[in-house]
Amino acid sequence: MKRRDFITLLSGAAAWPLAARAQQAMAAVGFLSLQSRGPASQLLEAFRRGLAETGYVEGQNVAIDYRLTEGRLDRLAEMAADLVRRQVSVIATTSTPAALAAKAATTNISIVFGVPEDPVKLGLVTSLARPGGNATGINFFTAEVVAKRLGLLRELLPGAARIAVLVNPTNTTNTEVTVRDVQSTAHAIGLQIQIFHASTNSEIDVAFATLVRERPDALFVAPDPFFTARRLQLVHLATRHALPASYPVREFVEEAGGLVSYGPSLTDMYRHIGVYSGRILKGTKPADLPVVQSNKFELIINLQTAKLLGLEIPPMLLARADEVIE
Repeated sequence: MKRRDFITLLSGAAAWPLAARAQQAMAAVGFLSLQSRGPASQLLEAFRRGLAETGYVEGQNVAIDYRLTEGRLDRLAEMAADLVRRQVSVIATTSTPAALAAKAATTNISIVFGVPEDPVKLGLVTSLARPGGNATGINFFTAEVVAKRLGLLRELLPGAARIAVLVNPTNTTNTEVTVRDVQSTAHAIGLQIQIFHASTNSEIDVAFATLVRERPDALFVAPDPFFTARRLQLVHLATRHALPASYPVREFVEEAGGLVSYGPSLTDMYRHIGVYSGRILKGTKPADLPVVQSNKFELIINLQTAKLLGLEIPPMLLARADEVIE
């Protein structure tokens, strides 16, 4: 063997352990979500932005192990268990089912969640100020603003009498809260409510076929990660059948062209999950990070869709909107 080749071989052999150690030293975050990568691309970017705010950049000093189920609740437990086997440092979750799956899979790995229900009642933390255990995150109150959304829909359509409510029966906790709040508010303001169920793409089509036959005055889409992932399908069907619809988050209106939404900012929630994940990677324990409660809610109105549906938005409602898409 030539001396030059021998030196090259030695230098290469020395580099391998260094490369291996560098790879082992890179922090790993598991990202468990019911979303699909395409529709969730902007939200995932917000998560990465939150990580970057704490000094972690994907591919440089942190690896993100994505587990996106594309709306399939039945895959959450399997994917959570796989992240635990891979020994990631943090599991970031963006829905109640995903948070509960992660919590059931591990008591050692840190969990950062975003949930619409009270995380104390869900058993994720012992209190908001002092979470205890291995989980913390953000409570973004989507379920709690159901009554407000229904009131805004009535304001938008003062002549409405019958409202269809679309819920995902597989997301039992969220559905129970939604149905309870909708029925209570509807009774108070004199609306009739009919509940429709959908947990798959085909079931959405079936629900809309029934809606077309029965012709309610409006559609109220419940807050649910599966519906957010299928927002293009839902908005397309509502617009195609000239059905005014209210949605839980701005992505339905801003990205898919829906009529109106009222709720918290998912982008801000994903960013905050990224920030908390980064802080945990730096050594802060979840028990020492209080659960953040979202206090910013956005009313988004799409005037183009309103004109397409032949609706005139009340001036007072337009004046209160956080954003009007023209």
